[in-house]
Amino acid sequence: MKRVGVLLKVRKEKIEEYKLHHKNVWPEMLEALRRAGWRNYSLFLRSDGLLFGYFETPESFEAALSGMADQDVNHRWQALMAPYFESLEGGRPDQMMEGLEEVFHLD
Repeated sequence: MKRVGVLLKVRKEKIEEYKLHHKNVWPEMLEALRRAGWRNYSLFLRSDGLLFGYFETPESFEAALSGMADQDVNHRWQALMAPYFESLEGGRPDQMMEGLEEVFHLD
C-alpha cells in the first residue's frame, strides 16, 4: 500500500463553509473514492487554511488520481470545491494537489 500526503490551501474566509461540506460528503463521492482505491483518507486543516491530506492506495498517487479522473461525481465535487482554494489558476483542486515526499514512517 502506498501512503500519500498532499497539500492545498483553503481560502481563509471560506474555511467554515469548507468544513461544513466535509461533514456531508456525497455518498456517491465516497463510493467513487473507494472504487478508485483511496483508503484511510483524512484531511487536516490548519487555522490559516493550509490543508494536509493523507490517504493510502494500492498503486500510486498518480493511479489514484487517474481512477477518479473520469468519474462524473468527481467532476461535480471538484467544481463545487474549486472556489474554496487559493492558487488553483483555473484548475480543479484534485489537479492542483501538491504531492509530498515521504521521508519517515513508523508502524
